[in-house]
Amino acid sequence: MVVSVLEEMRIRSLGVIDDAVVELSPGFTAVTGETGAGKTMVVTSLGLLLGGRADAALVRIGARNAVVEGRIAVPEGSPAVVRAEEAGAELDEGTLLVSRTVSAEGRSRAHLGGRSVPVGLLAELADDLVAVHGQSDQQGLLKLSRQRQALDRYAGYAVAVPLGKYAEAYKRLRAVTSELEEITTRARERAQEADMLRFGLEEIAAVEPRAGEDTELAEEAERLGHAEALASAAAVAHAALAGNPEDPEGVDAGTLVAGAQRALEAVRAHDPALAALTDRIGEVGILLSDVAGELAGYADDLDADPLRLAAVEERRAALNALTRKYGENVTEVLAWAERSAARLTELEGDDERIGELTAERDALRAELGALAQELSEARAEAAERFAAAVTEELASLAMPHARVSFDIRQTEDPEGVEVNGRTVTYGPSGVDEVELLLAPHPGAPPRPIAKGASGGELSRVMLAVEVVFAGTDPVPTYLFDEVDAGVGGKAAVEIGRRLARLAKKAQVVVVTHLPQVAAFADRQLLVEKTDDGSVTRSGVKVLEGEDRVRELSRMLAGQEDSETARAHAEELLAAARADA
Repeated sequence: MVVSVLEEMRIRSLGVIDDAVVELSPGFTAVTGETGAGKTMVVTSLGLLLGGRADAALVRIGARNAVVEGRIAVPEGSPAVVRAEEAGAELDEGTLLVSRTVSAEGRSRAHLGGRSVPVGLLAELADDLVAVHGQSDQQGLLKLSRQRQALDRYAGYAVAVPLGKYAEAYKRLRAVTSELEEITTRARERAQEADMLRFGLEEIAAVEPRAGEDTELAEEAERLGHAEALASAAAVAHAALAGNPEDPEGVDAGTLVAGAQRALEAVRAHDPALAALTDRIGEVGILLSDVAGELAGYADDLDADPLRLAAVEERRAALNALTRKYGENVTEVLAWAERSAARLTELEGDDERIGELTAERDALRAELGALAQELSEARAEAAERFAAAVTEELASLAMPHARVSFDIRQTEDPEGVEVNGRTVTYGPSGVDEVELLLAPHPGAPPRPIAKGASGGELSRVMLAVEVVFAGTDPVPTYLFDEVDAGVGGKAAVEIGRRLARLAKKAQVVVVTHLPQVAAFADRQLLVEKTDDGSVTRSGVKVLEGEDRVRELSRMLAGQEDSETARAHAEELLAAARADA
């Protein structure tokens, strides 16, 4: 059952297409038309909808931009729907609207379900919705990496599970190796850093500073440097408050305050307000007495020893030597020492860390080797089944004697991982180089498809691969552009037949120039230009009945009204219906 269907595309100002609507349906749809009529623009349009690269050259001359809009029916809860809704897209009664705009300056915008989205999101959805195959995709199949990916896709969980474990171990090995190289290659720099930190910590430890000590010593130095002036001022202040023993006639503040209090004590009982003032004068007297006592003590305790001042200045000089190098003040110097001690511990632990990393690296390499072996065995098993299935399909595509096989090999590398007693190159996907081989006829040695397959044979190999995938890992829609290139006669009929069978499991859209292929389609669309060389809305139409016979006649003989061609066209249609 087809889970998603590409229902319609509207194409405006793209290449030769002015404004046209391509109406699609489930099953097999063939897109035909004369060379240069714009058939390939259908594939190009779908490529844009699926996040393909935008090219300003695609914009029709004289237009400001090209626009492609698509409508895709998707079932609720499908991965594509979930991802689209996460991006804020809205579905219209089970239909997902996709739009791509390309300006004449090359700028590109994408919309999904009414919301502007990154173009990359369309490419993500494409993986779940459509498989596009054209001449460029055939060339892609010639790459070894693509052949390995095809085999892994076919193998399913048998490869996916060990490959996932392998990828995690590989990622961790890369991180461990990188850290190990960083430590060892920077050993000299780190040793120099450790020496610098060690010297600084030893210099600070020799001084043994205390937090706030620099502030305390600055205050003491200031006091010691002005000891005589401070002592003299304290003596004068004390005499003013408490009197001078050498001048018994002198008047001091304490005596005056005491006299004021005695004068008020005699009358305080007559007025509460005056009593309150008397109490306050008493408090002043007590305060004056306390201050006078502290001034006397200050003068007695003041140390004017020049030796102590020298010692303070010497200590300050030692602290200043530290603050010039390690911080603005002693508190910052101590903070530097704490950080540096931690960093030194880290640096001095490098040897231990190198040992730990080396052990982990060796363990990871052994684990990678075991996982790579498991991965290789799973690929080898899947390769036999995959090759047999593709070979069987080729027999149905007029290549009855062709044989497909896989060459799975490893490359010796002394810096690699050990697999089955050999040390081989490894990468993010394992140790295997996977190459698809083709023997087109008996007696021919299997050769890489890049060297052993013609254009027509490569087209059929591509189709056979997709038919096999359709039975194991299908996508809802397949789009083939010129999959029948270089093919004719019986092979073309067989390609049409296989496409029709593939269409029973998925939506299939084929751009073709072969009537033998188009005859098998459930629906045929004709793309034709107007007199001015453009394709308009009326230039893409569904062919039915007599119109379809005429188009097949044109494809067969280049003449719509040739009786012979018409008879052949009707015969093709009848044979295709009988095969269905």
